[in-house]
Amino acid sequence: MFRIIEASEAVKLIPDGAVIGLNSFVGLANPEAIHTAITESFRSTGHPRDLTLISSAGFGLFDPDRAAEPYIREGAVKKIICGHFGAMPSTKKLVLEDRFEAYNLPLGPMSHAMRAQAGGHKGYLSRIGLGLFVDPRIEGPGLNNLSKDTELVQLTEFDGEEYLKYVLPDFNIAIIKGSSVDAYGNISFEDEYCTIDALSIAQFTKRNKGKVLVQVDRVRHDFSRPRDVIIPAAFVDAVVVAEPKGSNQSSGTMSGDLHVPSSHMDYWYRRLDRENAGSSKQRGDDSADIIGRRAAKELKKGDIVNIGFGIPEKVSKYAAAGGILQDLTLTVESGGIGGLPAGGSAFGAMIGAGSICDMGSQFDFYDGGGLDICFMGALEMDRFGNVNAHRGVDQVAGIGGFGNITSATRNVIFCLTTSTKGLNVTEEDGSIHINSEGSISKIVDKVRSISFSGPRAVENGQRVLYITERGVLELRPEGLTLVEVYPGVDIKKDIVDRIPFEIKLALKASQQTGRY
Repeated sequence: MFRIIEASEAVKLIPDGAVIGLNSFVGLANPEAIHTAITESFRSTGHPRDLTLISSAGFGLFDPDRAAEPYIREGAVKKIICGHFGAMPSTKKLVLEDRFEAYNLPLGPMSHAMRAQAGGHKGYLSRIGLGLFVDPRIEGPGLNNLSKDTELVQLTEFDGEEYLKYVLPDFNIAIIKGSSVDAYGNISFEDEYCTIDALSIAQFTKRNKGKVLVQVDRVRHDFSRPRDVIIPAAFVDAVVVAEPKGSNQSSGTMSGDLHVPSSHMDYWYRRLDRENAGSSKQRGDDSADIIGRRAAKELKKGDIVNIGFGIPEKVSKYAAAGGILQDLTLTVESGGIGGLPAGGSAFGAMIGAGSICDMGSQFDFYDGGGLDICFMGALEMDRFGNVNAHRGVDQVAGIGGFGNITSATRNVIFCLTTSTKGLNVTEEDGSIHINSEGSISKIVDKVRSISFSGPRAVENGQRVLYITERGVLELRPEGLTLVEVYPGVDIKKDIVDRIPFEIKLALKASQQTGRY
């Protein structure tokens, strides 16, 4: 029978050494009141300690002093297994200081492993991750010198084919953020942007005789419609009611209360673009817009699409400007289908979604090749067409859903600049002017870590383009091929001489001189 208790009481249900399943999506659906209570308890008593935190989509609020970051920093955690570290600014730095064990697994296999293990299976078999950093033959999932766990990802064979077997530790605590609890104890998510892995985490925890702790915004005194219940009362041990401070995390356009017709999507894109202005553009630099406009030309009416974070978000801008946005079905990893993905700290939310499903179901669709096209960013690419999108020089963001999306989508479009740190490119009258080169090249001989495997993409027959601010490269069986150069760009000086390996050329005269 569930109980409504204070957050400080809920923390007493968490034993030392607990393995905690966290249901969050980057900066969304974080049960902040429970995290804060854990921090306060650890500071005053030293408990709970030696915690293992597991989250397929990552957690955090982009603030080192909120959510789980304080108690992670202060030593309560011994291990983190996570799909993405991007919303945890202090934690992702501590990872590389060997402060605790840290592992990065692709988001989709983590979500599917939770669901499979909740059903009593010994793990989850997937081809996602083969040839990537997580493959034990390449690096494995460990992110630092402490991270030696070889059970999380294992190479195996089934029916004559290679697979990776993903196995998560058994959860004995679940911490979940919902919207309301009804008179029976059922949990609904009516104000949340997404449900993520909530049901799988609760089921996995109960299978292991653990405790499910749920933070909600309110108590309802009526009864939820059965179809609206995400976590049944039978799975819930304790509920913490924490009324949102100020405006709710969710807004009606993102939680589904308000319908946004396709004819209004252009308005909403312009509004989001103003709110996120400057996030992917250096002062006076047109690179992101040049890339986004060219990439948007790859879209066709009726396409089902995933658009990544950063420069790829410009694709939506030019899809709107070109009048095709309302003829596309956009999706986001967290489960939204239809509508317009939000960016920034609301990444994972969707304005005017047609439907929002559990994340595991979304990745069923992605892994089955359901997307027609995707647009992804990249930290660097190499001679084999491999892409690193998850690990920089001095920090790790994590692969998130990138590995699933790029492994199975028919048309994969990478949006990246040729260099960074000082690059300044402008466009005047349809001609590109490279005013200054960046000090760090993003086209390298060998990527630091592999988020996307070029050789496997060729083997799978995928079409892969790398769209930059000065031209377009295509991954072909014979190698990387320059297929388009923008007006004003010097092929040798601005492209060929900037690439530390030989590329093929397949240019038409019109591609070198025509407008785009």
